[in-house]
Amino acid sequence: MAATVWKGFVSFGLVSFPVRLQVAAREKSIQFHLLHKKDLSRVKEVYFCQTEDQPLKRDELVKGFEVSKGEYMVIDQAELDKIAPKTAKVMDILEFVKAADFDPVFLDKSYHVVPEGDITKPYALFRQAMQQRGQYAIAKVAMHNREHIVVIRPDGNELMLHTMFFADEIQKVEVKTGSQKFSAQELKLAGQLIDTLSGQFDPKKYHDEYRTNLDRLIEQKQKGERVTVSKTEKPAPVSNILDALRKSLAKPKSKKRAAA
Repeated sequence: MAATVWKGFVSFGLVSFPVRLQVAAREKSIQFHLLHKKDLSRVKEVYFCQTEDQPLKRDELVKGFEVSKGEYMVIDQAELDKIAPKTAKVMDILEFVKAADFDPVFLDKSYHVVPEGDITKPYALFRQAMQQRGQYAIAKVAMHNREHIVVIRPDGNELMLHTMFFADEIQKVEVKTGSQKFSAQELKLAGQLIDTLSGQFDPKKYHDEYRTNLDRLIEQKQKGERVTVSKTEKPAPVSNILDALRKSLAKPKSKKRAAA
């Protein structure tokens, strides 16, 4: 079962309903451990006190804020709980925005918004009203010792919540392409190529090829077999875009998708 990370109320106007947030996605990857090269024993991370020159246990640690060079102020969890804002328990809706206006670059982590208890009608009404109007809700919620701006969106029969980056956390990059002009033929062929690769979004179609290769490498090493080399082709630079588009369109559909 997905981990619950927050419990409280969603509030907009005088309407509120209890919910809990459950983690919607976790990265899957093969984990490597650090080993001592000499005897292949596991290496452990150790907290070390510089003053006493000795290792410490976790229960001997406290949180500290550096007020000046080498001087720290201890902050304990009880003090952090005292200053928790209203949004630690009540998720306030700040505004509703058009789904088409929302920029996905601001999306961070994803959570299921699950109705808590038997009061599900306000939850369902909130979801359906947003669905009909094509809108998302922008809200504030405090968790993990910070306040987050979040976006809530309808998804089928449920609500999904995504924490957002703040505007000053988005890294801007200026892309210079110059003043490009394209012929009608180039645009037509590019559109046709897009059509041949178009399909309905289904995330189950995609997989992590690197992880598959890593699984195979581990299996081959365990069996004492020779490690096979993955075939990779370096794309050639395009000198004639029309010619490249025509050749792309001439390929069978399956090969186009594989290349993509």
